[in-house]
Amino acid sequence: MSRIPRDRTNPAGKRPGKIGRAGKDAPAVEPLNIVHGALPSREVILRFIADHPQKASKRELAKAFGLKGDNRVELKHMLQELEQEGMLQKNRKSLIRPGALPPVTVLDITTRDKDGDLIGRPAEWPEDQGVAPAVSIRQQSPAGRQGKGKAPVAGLGDRILAKIFPAVDRGGPAYTARIIKVIDRRRGASMGVFRTAPGGGGRLLPIERRGEEMVIDPDFTGGATDGDLVEVEIARLGRFGLPRAKVLSVVGSVGSEKAISMIAIHAHGIPHVFPPAVIAEADAAKPAGMSHREDWRDVPLITIDPADAKDHDDAVYAELDPSPDNPGGVIVTVAIADVSWYVRPNSPLDREALKRGNSVYFPDRVVPMLPERISNDLCSLKEGVDRPALAVRMSFSGEGRKIGHTFHRIMMKSAAKLSYQQAQAAIDGKPDGQTGPMLEPILKPLWHAYEVMKRGRDRRQPLELDMPERKILLKPDGTVDRVVVPPRLDAHKLIEEMMIQANVCAAETLEKKRQPLIYRIHDGPTLAKQEILREFLATLGISLAKGGNMRANNFNGILAKADGTPHQTMVNEMVLRSQSQAIYGPENIGHFGLNLMKYAHFTSPIRRYADLIVHRALVGSLGFGEGGITPDEEAALDDIAAEISTFERRAMAAERETVDRLIAHHLSGRVGEEFAGRVSGVTKSGLFVALPDYGADGFVPISTLGTDYFIYDEAHQALSGERTGLGYRLGDSVTVKLAEAIPLAGALRFEMISEGREMPAAVRSFHKAGRRDRGQVRKKPGTRPPRGRH
Repeated sequence: MSRIPRDRTNPAGKRPGKIGRAGKDAPAVEPLNIVHGALPSREVILRFIADHPQKASKRELAKAFGLKGDNRVELKHMLQELEQEGMLQKNRKSLIRPGALPPVTVLDITTRDKDGDLIGRPAEWPEDQGVAPAVSIRQQSPAGRQGKGKAPVAGLGDRILAKIFPAVDRGGPAYTARIIKVIDRRRGASMGVFRTAPGGGGRLLPIERRGEEMVIDPDFTGGATDGDLVEVEIARLGRFGLPRAKVLSVVGSVGSEKAISMIAIHAHGIPHVFPPAVIAEADAAKPAGMSHREDWRDVPLITIDPADAKDHDDAVYAELDPSPDNPGGVIVTVAIADVSWYVRPNSPLDREALKRGNSVYFPDRVVPMLPERISNDLCSLKEGVDRPALAVRMSFSGEGRKIGHTFHRIMMKSAAKLSYQQAQAAIDGKPDGQTGPMLEPILKPLWHAYEVMKRGRDRRQPLELDMPERKILLKPDGTVDRVVVPPRLDAHKLIEEMMIQANVCAAETLEKKRQPLIYRIHDGPTLAKQEILREFLATLGISLAKGGNMRANNFNGILAKADGTPHQTMVNEMVLRSQSQAIYGPENIGHFGLNLMKYAHFTSPIRRYADLIVHRALVGSLGFGEGGITPDEEAALDDIAAEISTFERRAMAAERETVDRLIAHHLSGRVGEEFAGRVSGVTKSGLFVALPDYGADGFVPISTLGTDYFIYDEAHQALSGERTGLGYRLGDSVTVKLAEAIPLAGALRFEMISEGREMPAAVRSFHKAGRRDRGQVRKKPGTRPPRGRH
């Protein structure tokens, strides 16, 4: 078992409790020793940030400690060091301790404590950080703060946006929260599959991996029949036996065509039915006119999208720059659907779009952010139809450097709707009847412009991970047909680079106008993550330079060294794990992965709310007429960024779980068969094994690996036998047998067929050194293997 180092900011190792009435045994909190005007120690800074998360920006810290001049510079350097060492991490414009809740968080209210106070937990929480922390919810008086306005009131099952505060007393949750607003009502229902029981009533089989069965009495079945997917609420909890539940609603048969994605939609509380007011507003919308618009309908802009795309929100065109001052240069035009014209701030359409945050894409359906009347009709840049758009004209030098850009609010008419494969085939010498006439005047100039832009991209060196994306193809009945890896075409790369540069232009223009906006930000990896990666790479003979000023090209050098070796996939995965997660925020820290200093999502307003905010900011700051950003929106950007970042993670989790369930259902009839796989994860509990042919992975419990004692070595990402020296490492090719498939939970459990291979000398020396304080885990004979995947 790993040793847990004591938190230097909490020497007693005691967990703080909630704000409110102090218990009789609650000790006094030791005050911070702050000398006003003197540079504090690292420990004092960390303690202050933990106790005052609302004052955890550089400016607030300097103000709190009374720092000026050189001391402010020293404080900045100290904070950078703490961040690089993994002791702090950025959260929008604040600093937080790793694993701590940010000052503004989306919570789900899940239960009450013994005093009747509401308890919530973060709506999204990384699995590798253990159990999500509990938060005590402080309900305000009906008059609101200081008697002004009406305070939001929440109840069990609600999802809220909340201001987070550290608790100061022992005996309760580590945080308290004040409700900013209620996002969604009554999320307390659980989901499962109803199975009838002899004599009436039934059982609820859980759809979550950690769920438990429930008993449903005959009077509480709600008309559910065997195999129905149902929502229930707990009717009674007892000290013994299973919980008893009441059916609230019947979602439908679990065997129906789209039941798998519906499980994820309901489990994550994703809004999927538009309210009548939203549909009414969308249906009443009229096509945009020419007010405040330039007429670009003669510009041969074209859309290039997936073959099955229904909404087209971007179009492109390129030409040689005629200016004699830019020899060899090109002009690239990107036009984006003008959603801001139709979706106005605080309208029913706008409120519903913010509630969703983004469209969610499942193998069998799309849950759109906007109704089809807007997304697939009025805003879709259809071929040969007048459509409003925001366009950016970008000039690039022959070396691929952007030398200028301008924004325009236009009316356009798409010259053609092409698929990626169709456009690529034309460039590769196989044009069809549609692309043949377009090859010379439109397609070849686009590809030439991409070659010019690629010179700039190659010089910029964004992070170039090689992680192929798999796509599930379904049969007509909604079950899995096969899993494919679509080829990565130059047509994909062309559109991607043109969209990236358009996003850069949006951020640059708004910054120049001093217009508040939401950035797409991506922080660099912490020193702690770098050290884990460095130790792992050292086992492969690959070095990673030390220091806090890592850039994307440092990682590209590592990926290049691993290219073509047996470790290629493994190194790509480890580099990916070392990266931070990209989020939205009103404070700019740049985008590490793209190696860009200014970046804001602008190119997909049909499916991302962040892009709609950027459109409104451009319309307002450039004087483009109606639909601009409002002062209320500008004041709420911090909260909006927090919400849409959470909703993005919600969508990713729902999409991933749906794929897991589809594949588990696909393989459920093949229990006992052997499969070729690859070790995709190594943990103290066992091995994750991916099946490349199916895009799925499952778990091999450590208790089933054999009779040896197996030790977990994090640096080498290995489980190895203490006696034999044989084991398994990340990236190893293995053969496994499918022991169990649980389709509703999306879980697969494997048994290892391949014998472990001899571990490198470095792993064997790890055993001899007796370094068991680094996470050594032994297989305990006779331990019952866990069900499913951890």
